Amino acid sequence: MLATETVIFVSLCYIGVLFAIAYYGDKRADIGRSIISNPYIYALSLAVYCTAWTFYGSVGRAASAGPAFLTIYLGPTLMATLGWLVLKKIVRISKIHRITSIADFIGSRYGKSMTLGGVVTVIAVLGVIPYISLQLKAISTSFLLIQRYPSLEPLSHISSIGIWNDTTFYVALFLAVFATLFGTRNLEATERHEGLVAAIAFESIVKLVAFLAVGIFVTFFIYNGFADLGHKAMTSPDLRLLMTLPTDAGAFSSWFAHIFLSMMAIVFLPRQFQVMVVENVNEAHLNKAIWLFPLYLLAINIFVLPVAFAGMLAFGASGLDADMFVLILPMADKQALLTLLVFIGGMSAATGMVIVETVALSTMICNDLVMPMLLHLPSLKLAQREDLSNILLSIRRLGIVLVLLMGYTYFHFAGEYYTLVSTGLVSFTAVAQFAPALLIGIFWKDGTRTGALLGLVAGFLVWCYTLFLPSLAAAGLIPQDFLAHGPFGIAFLKPFELFGLDGFDSITHAVFWSMLANVGCYVAGSLFSRPSVMEHTQAAMFVNVYNYVGRVHDSSVWRGTAYLPDLVSMLERFLGRERTEAALNHYAMAYGINRDQSLTRDPGLVNHIEKLLAGAIGSASARVMVASVVKEEPLGIEEVMDILNETRQAIVYSHELERASAELRAANQRLQELDRLKDEFISTVSHELRTPLTAIRSLAEILHDYPETTPERQREFAGIIIRETQRLTRLITQVLDFQKLESGRMRWTITLFDLKDVVEEAVSATGQLVAEKQIRMQVLLPDGSVPVEGDRDQLIQAMVNLISNAVKFCDPNQGQIDIQLEYATDQLMVSVSDNGIGISEADQKHIFDKFQQVVDPSRGRPAGTGLGLSITRQIIRHHHGELKVRSTLGKGATFYFTLPWKGATATA
Repeated sequence: MLATETVIFVSLCYIGVLFAIAYYGDKRADIGRSIISNPYIYALSLAVYCTAWTFYGSVGRAASAGPAFLTIYLGPTLMATLGWLVLKKIVRISKIHRITSIADFIGSRYGKSMTLGGVVTVIAVLGVIPYISLQLKAISTSFLLIQRYPSLEPLSHISSIGIWNDTTFYVALFLAVFATLFGTRNLEATERHEGLVAAIAFESIVKLVAFLAVGIFVTFFIYNGFADLGHKAMTSPDLRLLMTLPTDAGAFSSWFAHIFLSMMAIVFLPRQFQVMVVENVNEAHLNKAIWLFPLYLLAINIFVLPVAFAGMLAFGASGLDADMFVLILPMADKQALLTLLVFIGGMSAATGMVIVETVALSTMICNDLVMPMLLHLPSLKLAQREDLSNILLSIRRLGIVLVLLMGYTYFHFAGEYYTLVSTGLVSFTAVAQFAPALLIGIFWKDGTRTGALLGLVAGFLVWCYTLFLPSLAAAGLIPQDFLAHGPFGIAFLKPFELFGLDGFDSITHAVFWSMLANVGCYVAGSLFSRPSVMEHTQAAMFVNVYNYVGRVHDSSVWRGTAYLPDLVSMLERFLGRERTEAALNHYAMAYGINRDQSLTRDPGLVNHIEKLLAGAIGSASARVMVASVVKEEPLGIEEVMDILNETRQAIVYSHELERASAELRAANQRLQELDRLKDEFISTVSHELRTPLTAIRSLAEILHDYPETTPERQREFAGIIIRETQRLTRLITQVLDFQKLESGRMRWTITLFDLKDVVEEAVSATGQLVAEKQIRMQVLLPDGSVPVEGDRDQLIQAMVNLISNAVKFCDPNQGQIDIQLEYATDQLMVSVSDNGIGISEADQKHIFDKFQQVVDPSRGRPAGTGLGLSITRQIIRHHHGELKVRSTLGKGATFYFTLPWKGATATA
């Protein structure tokens, strides 16, 4: 027996676990130790795509249409495997421009348009309302069913229940509180919610486990496997018909439309854009997600047909809702624990979607709808208020409540008249209207704000007419004659047979006309309108995004005067003093700016602050706020072109002057340096070469003078002579390399190679030396290849030098060397650590000096150790990298070098 109190208690405990995960994730993020910086967590977060529609609705769809339920999962699979380059470009653009939502993305692409962002927000909210109502319906229906356990009576119409007695109403309020606590605890400059993503990834595991559990139970415990279930299904004429693929044109067009919609939905649903783009920690995570996510979809759909067939065989004529077969089957077999697990899994699927969707929509409502209106109300004097973060958070919280109440209203009056899948497809068609403006816009520079606006409005109006209004008619909110005869009896305008087009289902019909109107108006509007200067700039930066990497801070066209105190004061109102200071200090260090002085005419600073604001309030609102404190003079298109030409000429001329001046300074310094180093070079080389020569000579004389030496002793001496000879060879090679590097005569052979191979070859080359010293060595390398360009042999030599240096200063009793290769978006880092005596803080400043020798062993290892580290540093610098050291005296040392890297070339 499952008491209602038990169900509620377990549900609250589960939600408490989610809160704990979210809290832990946020705390780890605050200290810079992200738990979601992992491709597996990222792929699991993408599974928020699998909502109550997947958990319950897929079985209901399979029970009525057989394999047609797969169309909703074929689309995301195709997008992940074939469209990953498009996804990668969207992620790259969003990171550079600090995009906070899909409305922000589209508005920013077309000149940071507030109007366009607002239109996208309205479409997203109204389009997703049916989808949210679907989740409310699933939670409410499953709760009402499990309350009656083990009874299996069909449920009555919920619309007949008063609001105050309706469980769904309280579910909506509860989810509003839940989403508010999860997603609007503070205002972030990046709009990322790491704790929320961690909780969603956990929910993805729970719903997968729950569905697999009920699938295994039905297939292998109620029946004797797939073969037995399939055989029994074949005895039913209705089920046998479901196992056949469609052959008529209408069914094929429906398959095509559903696959297309699901391909668009995986990117353009606000929650999917949030987790895939905004919450993305590392662009490289896409490389694994493009195959992990399809695997997840495969796993969660393996048992859909078996559960559907089992449900039809058991309850086909009972009048029970096929969408609930997942829950009804374990209830009918009186499996209380499994029933409870399935309920929790369905709740995970629904709540995960609602939380992320409402957080994403509330951000859009705040940044792209409410903020632009507030900024245009002079009476509010928004720009002069001391602290705006609380206002923004309040707007977002109210947005969450509003969206969920709208979802409940739609559910109460219209949602119960449609299956879960049908309701979801209505929302899919709505968000597909974003595809032309976004996808064409990131590849076609000539797409304009006017074209995007016309396309979106046209597509949305067609969607309203062909899908949204008919759903209200089915609920009796508008006359049924509208569906049967068209408005005012005009059959030509019937919403399901618009302009006489029939033979399609309602979804396919709506997709055809809405996309035709959208694309047509977008292209026509773009061809017959003239873009502004800002549109030109944004179009170039979006379409050619890979050309702007590394110089984004000064990529905007701007002319005017800006004062740092005014900009800082404005930023503090939105981000707070602490986050503002951290952000500006980072910028000042990166670009060598003195923050104690007022800055004027600095486009880079203005653009950077605008991007920081954009991460909190959206691109369009950030543009207005910056304009309120910046005395900006507008530029015409001709003026912009003149500036670009002059800038290009000035850059070329200044580069020539800088190069000539640098060559003169370098030549003068080099003459002085060579004169100073001459004696030191001779002294050091003599000392370094004398040691192995003395050892070789002494052992050779012993062998010559004492021929009666035992064979074992002779072999020992011969081994020492060989090792010292090898050491002598290495020293001579180092001297020659040093001379070539110092004189500029080193020949560099530049090729493309895997840096992992360099590390592995260096480890192999020093293996014997490490083994002789009985040193433990651990090598940590990333998955996949790490391609770089450079001189492969020289980098191997640099690694050998670092490893040899570590061997030399390891703990003589329990030596340990750790080698690690790591990479981020724009650089690689290779580190070699030992557990030796370490280096004093004072000597670390001179550790790479070429000729400095040991002065006091009690201070740790010598500040300079001959030519090896000097040569290594010059090799790394030639590859535009830097060699550094970190150490604590008595606790070993870590030598590490960084190299610039285009992370986009990494493969998984």
